Amino acid sequence: MSTPLDRALARFRRGRQDGSDVPARISAAEFRAATEQRLRSLEREVAEVKGRINGLIFVVAGAVFAQIVLKLVQ
Repeated sequence: MSTPLDRALARFRRGRQDGSDVPARISAAEFRAATEQRLRSLEREVAEVKGRINGLIFVVAGAVFAQIVLKLVQ
């Protein structure tokens, strides 16, 4: 029984079967460049998610603070 990793590695070794123009074997420099590009893209996406989470925390903290102030004023 093969693991998901074994199946993924087998697909990588065979090359693309979906008709794309990606060669079955690429040079180390091409692989490194593709990996760096994907990593930069992932970093941008993580930064966007971090910004959204920080904004959400700020909104929740502001709502809690407003509720506390309203309870103290009444």
